[in-house]
Amino acid sequence: MSIRSKRDLEIILSKLKGFENPSLTLEQYPTPSHIAAEWVWNMALKGEVAGKTIVDAGSGPGVIGLALLLLGARKVIFIDKDHEVIQICRQNYERVKEEYEIGQAEFITHDFSLFDGEVDLVVQNPPFGTKQEHADKKFLEKAFATAPIVYSMHKWSTQKFVEAICKDFNFTITEVWRYEFPIKATFSFHEKPWQMIDVGLWRMQKG
Repeated sequence: MSIRSKRDLEIILSKLKGFENPSLTLEQYPTPSHIAAEWVWNMALKGEVAGKTIVDAGSGPGVIGLALLLLGARKVIFIDKDHEVIQICRQNYERVKEEYEIGQAEFITHDFSLFDGEVDLVVQNPPFGTKQEHADKKFLEKAFATAPIVYSMHKWSTQKFVEAICKDFNFTITEVWRYEFPIKATFSFHEKPWQMIDVGLWRMQKG
């Protein structure tokens, strides 16, 4: 079987297993399949997926990384410090591998800040930093040290912060996409069945 359209990719991603016991502290909200599909499809059109080694930082159940593998990435390194979530990620990989010929996967259970390798690209939808202050900053700093191209999703309201930290690390913002990110009511303080968060996806390149 092959992926013939962005819609095909979205459908496959929508069937993956999600968080079973999401952590409020870690801000574990799944990347919606339609956003992940568009994100990775755009990368593939730029020639940034096929044959590449990519880190999916704070991978969660692996939606973004698996989309990359489905579109031809050579290897995806899934990193998340939640052991239970990495197991779900591994299950999703095995499930996809049964139906599609995909590249290698490596699963690492620890904080992204401890990763010491270098890869072609980093993709990440890190915690927005609302529960653990500066969590998003730590992800960006490590991503800049890991790859020359970084795709990172953040709350739109932090746009100035993203621009400033890119300048500090000699990275240039080349493109930005804006999305309404749906968050399903998961925790007791959620008053509505769904909440829409205004987010941006930044593509950043060294130099």
